Amino acid sequence: MSEETLTGLLPPIRHWPAVDLTGTDFDPVLTDLMREGPVTRVQLANGEGWAWLVTRYDDVRMVTNDPRFSREAVMARQVTRLAPHYIPDQGAVGFLDPPDHTRLRRSVAAAFTAKGVERIREQARGMLDELVDELLQDGPPADLTATILSPFPIAVICELMGVPVGDRHDMHIWTQLILSSSHGKEASEKAKREMSAYFSDLIGLREGSTAEDVTSLLGAAVGRDEVTLEEAVGLAGLLQIGGEAVTNNSGQMFYLLLTRPDLVERLRCDPGIRPRAIDELLRYIPHRNAVGLSRIALEDVEIGGVRIRAGDAVYVSYLAANRDPDIFTEPETIDFSRSPNPHVAFGFGPHYCPGGMLARLESELLVDALLDRVPGLRLAVPPGQVPFRRGALIRGPEALPVTW
Repeated sequence: MSEETLTGLLPPIRHWPAVDLTGTDFDPVLTDLMREGPVTRVQLANGEGWAWLVTRYDDVRMVTNDPRFSREAVMARQVTRLAPHYIPDQGAVGFLDPPDHTRLRRSVAAAFTAKGVERIREQARGMLDELVDELLQDGPPADLTATILSPFPIAVICELMGVPVGDRHDMHIWTQLILSSSHGKEASEKAKREMSAYFSDLIGLREGSTAEDVTSLLGAAVGRDEVTLEEAVGLAGLLQIGGEAVTNNSGQMFYLLLTRPDLVERLRCDPGIRPRAIDELLRYIPHRNAVGLSRIALEDVEIGGVRIRAGDAVYVSYLAANRDPDIFTEPETIDFSRSPNPHVAFGFGPHYCPGGMLARLESELLVDALLDRVPGLRLAVPPGQVPFRRGALIRGPEALPVTW
């Protein structure tokens, strides 16, 4: 057993300011925490007290898949956290444990299976081709974020959700306010209420639906009394917001590719490696600031020689797990031939991101369309002049100026 466990000493609490980072720079504080040990203690900018941070790949997978660590128990606590305004909604799927979590996820599972995602592949490709047509027609220079990387994921997730075209702009604005920590609690909560009211009306209208979009599946599940309207609305909001995270992920992906011409050249010369390359980029890209949602230990558990007590808050870092040298040889190197690549960019366990397959599909379509149809694509400004989002929970470029 470790000295900490034997003597009762706890590791020091490290304040984690989660400063705005640019490019694909890895958080230096997280790097230090990974060096300090597999289990450390952190205090984030908001909330109360401190929490354990688990960074080793095997430990991260254990915590996220172990019923002794509860998301539901967070509801009663003001756990230290990154967002100033984050207040979990009662019944939100992110804060449910099995069996309720399993029941709620099952209601929309059909839309996010390989078959469900393939159902919209051609439609998504068509929407993307139209956007690229406009890009080429307008000519360089252009902001890739505004012209492609933002409207494409919005169109795709709204299509999958069943949100009518005329309502998509409002949905995008609400999502941006909810995902930002810089507009303050009031603006975020107002956006969350407005999005919830919208989905409540839309799902309510679809209680007898047999369509395959998400709000229709949820409406039908509510109609069969399998889920409550409140639960359905919470899940719809989470899926909608998660769908737009692709904008930031793909923004980082293209920023990285456009600052590494050698990687672009490989993807152009050998299209067959693109799916594997995208998985490697997903592993490598630090897609968020700090950490996401915490869990509460329901009983004493030992991890890495450290005793975590019942009632303690615990965070896992998927970013750190994806750089674990025990799992990924030379983790700081982008290796398109890496195989196997068991990254946890979409999480692990019951709360694994339901949109993982959709995000992969969108990334593959984006890489194909932009590399094949815009062969001279390059940054229009030096890399250091690309503006990155400030005060955002999900990292990505505010704008990506390009030319060709």
